[in-house]
Amino acid sequence: MSTRTFRIMVRGVFDGLTPEQRAELQARAGDHDILRAAFTPEGNLSYDVAARPAFTFRYLDGGETEEDILEATERAETAAKAWLAERGYGHKNLRSTAEDLSQAPLGKRQRREAARKNG
Repeated sequence: MSTRTFRIMVRGVFDGLTPEQRAELQARAGDHDILRAAFTPEGNLSYDVAARPAFTFRYLDGGETEEDILEATERAETAAKAWLAERGYGHKNLRSTAEDLSQAPLGKRQRREAARKNG
């Protein structure tokens, strides 16, 4: 059985930030810019608190079966909550979306390579 790769995005909103926390987030915004966003096993937070108080936590996980995506989503949410709690950042309205990359449609180049291998 092959291992499946799951990409999970946990979205939410910062809540109850103190002026000091907001200043800290703004000072570190370059490290959390959307252009640096990546799906990682540790999780990666991106935000633009100057524009709006929302954030996205990108998480990479895996499993053996399609059903494993539910547990992976729970792990992603737990990791996001832990990341925020470690820094003392309040949050609300968490919601998650997950994608099983084994089910993602192939791009044009991938279809062409698959056709050559099978053809």
